[in-house]
Amino acid sequence: MTETCRTQPFDGQRPGTSGLRKPVKTFMQPRYLENFVQSVFDCVEGLRGATLALGGDGRYYNREAIQTILRLAAGNGVARVIVGRGGLFSTPAVSALIRQRQAIGGLILSASHNPGGPAGDFGIKFNSANGGPATEALTEAIYARSRTIDRYCIAPACHIDIDTLGEQTLAGMTVEVIDPVEDYARLMESLFDFERIRGLFRGGFRMRFDAMHAITGPYAHTIFERMLGAPAGTVIHGTPLADFGGGHPDPNLTHAAELVRQLGRPEGPDFGAASDGDGDRNMIMGHGCFVTPSDSLAILAANATRVPAYRDGLRGVARSMPTSRAVDRVAHKLDIPCYETPTGWKFFGNLLDAGRITLCGEESFGTGSDHVREKDGLWAVLFWLNLLAVRGQSVAEIVNEHWLRFGRDVYTRHDYEGIDSDAAGTLMARLRDRLSTLIGQTIGRHAVSGADDFAYTDPVDGSHAAAQGVRLLLGDEARIVYRLSGTGTQGATLRLYIERLETRREYLQADAQKQLADLIALAGEIADIRGLTGRDAPDVIT
Repeated sequence: MTETCRTQPFDGQRPGTSGLRKPVKTFMQPRYLENFVQSVFDCVEGLRGATLALGGDGRYYNREAIQTILRLAAGNGVARVIVGRGGLFSTPAVSALIRQRQAIGGLILSASHNPGGPAGDFGIKFNSANGGPATEALTEAIYARSRTIDRYCIAPACHIDIDTLGEQTLAGMTVEVIDPVEDYARLMESLFDFERIRGLFRGGFRMRFDAMHAITGPYAHTIFERMLGAPAGTVIHGTPLADFGGGHPDPNLTHAAELVRQLGRPEGPDFGAASDGDGDRNMIMGHGCFVTPSDSLAILAANATRVPAYRDGLRGVARSMPTSRAVDRVAHKLDIPCYETPTGWKFFGNLLDAGRITLCGEESFGTGSDHVREKDGLWAVLFWLNLLAVRGQSVAEIVNEHWLRFGRDVYTRHDYEGIDSDAAGTLMARLRDRLSTLIGQTIGRHAVSGADDFAYTDPVDGSHAAAQGVRLLLGDEARIVYRLSGTGTQGATLRLYIERLETRREYLQADAQKQLADLIALAGEIADIRGLTGRDAPDVIT
């Protein structure tokens, strides 16, 4: 027996590229979560009688939200919900599960790399039957429904034990609690040469993986320490905590500071990696060596045939527009297609489903392949381990050889977080207004050879995405990109991306910030970042 409850709409329930993210206190308002989930259910065709996946990154309010969502699923006629034990699931594991179990989709509870805890953020997104994020058409339909919703259907209150494996029943619906790691670990074992990687650790190879007290801890303990034989202690911060231990679960040089220190010591490990709140991002480091996400994608593409899953070669590659053009040079050498898309994994999903690409990535520490329809942090780490085992070289040696062969796209990203939204909007509007006048100008010692607001027409379904970021091309070798991020919940985040191709052997090892100093200053002047935002420096540099 289910009941229909009357409700009224809440403002602002528009899902972004990664679902709906708001402060925890917003989600905890009476009816707020119910309204959004019911809006999703009202827009997903074929939901009644179907199977749904459900889980999250363990952040504050995760367990309570799961109980509510289970009741809503039962009230809307879902036949089976598969839940990760303890309410835990990494985002790539949910994507894999949806595809494996032929589910109608899945609800992922995460705000990714945003802080957790009672004063932090919460998020929820729907992944469709292909395992990937909902299309823009679906998210817009969900938003439209959230603005008119007047009722939700829910089963009576009944606590479900999500900590015990097995099946239970809720108002006629089956709730299946499974180990969130087991199926994903088997998938990884099918893609990579685990025996070769075990040989690395038997030979004394030392690694540190920072799970940042987020979802990948259980996965990393199982895969690295138990299956691959890495010593105990290889995984640090491996217990998921509701507030991520007070840290910021974002795998970059700023927020993974302890890992960076360990890899920088003379006696430090040979290899280091980190992942984020929901397990879809990755940071790769060697001893004293940081690999930019853009370079990582390019290096994996250039070496893909050394790994079992990609031994037959790549159909194509794709990158988000702000990602450096390093992978473009690899694709050219391999004579395979390279697609430039807006930020957001759903754009890669269409290309993957159509069989046009095999590998893809974003500069925001996301890399993935056709094994799922999400970026996958642990997959990227295992790819690097497999590559290190096969090549028998250090991370630095592999990176340096790549630069010698393809050139180095010296690259940096500067994030200005939590700036005034109106100021950020004014900055972007002024840049767009100047686009036509910038082309052909010489600013400082740089000639502007091109300027546009990036737009994308999907080659698979013909959909069009406009206003995806302002690009300034400086000759054939340098680029400046300005873009507002949609992942924060407070104010706006301005992201500034700068790159320059370097082929001179004597400059390949130069510090990126020093090598790009003139372009960094120029980018700030063109956009008047200081004057419009009041910021003298970015909050995060990667």
